[in-house]
Amino acid sequence: MGYEETGREGSVEPSSEVPAAVLENVFDDPGQGDSGRDRVGVHLVWEVLLLAGLATLGWLLWRADSDVLRGDNLRTLLVGMVGLGLLALAAGLSLRTAAPNLAVGPVAVAAALHYAEQGDQGLAASVGPAVAVAALGGLALALAVVVLHVPGWAASLAGAAGVVVYIERRSAPVLVQGDYDPGRSAGYLFAGFAAVAVLGGLFGAIRAIRRLVGRYRPVTDPARRRGVVAAVVTALALVGSTVLAALAGVLLAANGPGPVTPTPGLDWTVLAIGVALLGGTSAYGRRGGLFGTLLAVSLVTVFQAYAPARGWTVDRWTVGAVAIGVGLLVTRLVETYGRPRPGSTDNPEPIGDGAISTGWTMPRSQPVDNWPPTLPTPAAPQPVDPWRDPRWEDSPRRWDAGER
Repeated sequence: MGYEETGREGSVEPSSEVPAAVLENVFDDPGQGDSGRDRVGVHLVWEVLLLAGLATLGWLLWRADSDVLRGDNLRTLLVGMVGLGLLALAAGLSLRTAAPNLAVGPVAVAAALHYAEQGDQGLAASVGPAVAVAALGGLALALAVVVLHVPGWAASLAGAAGVVVYIERRSAPVLVQGDYDPGRSAGYLFAGFAAVAVLGGLFGAIRAIRRLVGRYRPVTDPARRRGVVAAVVTALALVGSTVLAALAGVLLAANGPGPVTPTPGLDWTVLAIGVALLGGTSAYGRRGGLFGTLLAVSLVTVFQAYAPARGWTVDRWTVGAVAIGVGLLVTRLVETYGRPRPGSTDNPEPIGDGAISTGWTMPRSQPVDNWPPTLPTPAAPQPVDPWRDPRWEDSPRRWDAGER
């Protein structure tokens, strides 16, 4: 089963007189011919607004209930922030590759139930099998997506249904059996999450990495294959997304004060994707912000702590729906103002094979008018005047007998 490379057999040549095969390697969107680097200014502006909203909401939470930001309550808040952050990273990673993983919520709940039942066997013995099963499930999902070349949301929704079947085998909440307390290392966990989120955003801003991660994003017919490199990267992203969701479920189960309730977990999926979109990750894939995921996770977590302090009853479905609604508006802004500037010719990268550049550069092709070249048309022969014969010259002819 071969993989097609979009744009390699295109017969339409853009106005820039660059062949379509070369455009596949130069431009991020060869169908549209966008040259140059993506603009990150729109992400920075949005992240400043997120930071302002987080500061305002934090101040309101401090005034409403300052105890939430002290002692054990603060550590619980930070661990919950890390758990939601891992889910947001899982959703954002799959969104970046244009193959959204809708199974992250059910996978998190299933991992939480497994940890709650097996936690008394030790952290490694209870978490290890959950991560291994999540990796295998993510691999099966990835193979279905890249081999059949079907939308990630559809395949992952089927996978989520299978995980929900596993969850519904339990009819009652499960009390956590382990004694692991993530609150003792809340600061380290939050610092690790923040580092991963920020470094991921910074690396994702590099054009070569952005192109590589988002290569699965369609540029013409979405049913056409995007190549072997795109398939491999998307498969790795789906496996990593599923593993991150399992780790998030374990952390949330260990952080919760009560038992783990066997719910389908789709509300966690909605919340995770909403937070990823709210942070500036495009719903179309490839484009994303720098600090947006960290700020969006912090903003949503603080709001979930602020709502009970004000006596509001807000569930995850409501918060996730609002986050997705705002995130879709952010996607429109990112896709509109994040594209390279019109007429940009910035192309610092060498032109290679489109997957792993060899460092060789390819000269621009020159237009050819006519081939083979045509010879100039000879002038029409003039009629010969018999009265201009050399025998009838006006001047006398000289004969030098000495030179004969």
